[in-house]
Amino acid sequence: MSATINPESALVQLPQTQEAEFLRVLGKRVRAARSLRSQTRRALARDATVSERHLAQLESGEGNVSIVLLRRIATALGVSLADLFAAEANEPAPRDRIALIGLRGAGKSTLGARLASQMSLPFIELDREIEKDTGMPLAEIFSLYGQSSYRAIEKRTLERVVRQHDRAVFSVGGGVVSEKETYDYLLSHCYTVWIKAQPEEHMSRVIAQGDFRAMAGNDRAMEDLRRILDERDPLYSKADMVIDTSGTSVEESFSKLKAEIERIRKP
Repeated sequence: MSATINPESALVQLPQTQEAEFLRVLGKRVRAARSLRSQTRRALARDATVSERHLAQLESGEGNVSIVLLRRIATALGVSLADLFAAEANEPAPRDRIALIGLRGAGKSTLGARLASQMSLPFIELDREIEKDTGMPLAEIFSLYGQSSYRAIEKRTLERVVRQHDRAVFSVGGGVVSEKETYDYLLSHCYTVWIKAQPEEHMSRVIAQGDFRAMAGNDRAMEDLRRILDERDPLYSKADMVIDTSGTSVEESFSKLKAEIERIRKP
C-alpha cells in the first residue's frame, strides 16, 4: 500500500478505497499498544500532548491524523512509527480470536458454540469465566459489589482469557461496550461480531429460555429494552462485523456467520 505526504498539512494521503481500512487498522494498533502498557486514554493523550477527543477518534478509526501527532503518540507509547504501520508478525491476528457481542437473546451462545465446534476452537463464555474466577453467580456479584466492581472483574477476566487463548470463540456480555477501556481491549485483541436482533426477538427468546425476570414487575420492560439498544447502537456498531438474526432461523443465521468468518480468514 503506497502513501504520499502532503508537505503543507503533513497528512497521510491514501487512495479513497483504502483510507477507511487503513485508519481502522491503525486505530486498532494504537489501542493494542496502549492496552499492553495498561495506559488509560486520558494518560496517553496527556503524555503525547494531544486531545483525548482526537485520540478517541484515532483509536475508533474515525479520524485522520497528521504524521507529527502520530509520532508523538508513538513516542508516548514507547513504539516506533514503523511498529504502528507494520504487520504484527509476533502477535496472534485478531481474527484468530472471534468475539460475539450483543444483548442477551440475540443468539451469541448458540451461534458461538456452533462456530467454535465447526472451527475446532474452544468456546468461552465470559460470564461463566467470571463466575469461575469469583466463585459466585453474576447476580450475587452485582448484589454484593455493585456494577462498578463487576466491570472491573469483567475486564480482569477478559484480559486473562485473551492471554490464555490465541485462537478461540468468545461470547461476551452485552454490557461490555459501556466500559470504554474494556471494550477498547476487546476491539484491539479480537475480531468482533455484533449479533443483532430486534427488541421483540430479544425478549421472546429470553422468555422462551424460561427466564421471566426481565418482565417481572416491570410493565415498561420492552420500552427499557428499546432504550438500551438505541443507546448502545453506536457502540455495537464499532464491531468488525454485524450479523442480524432477526426473522431468521438458527441455521440461516449460522450460515451467514460462518460464510463471513470464512471470508475474512482467507489468506
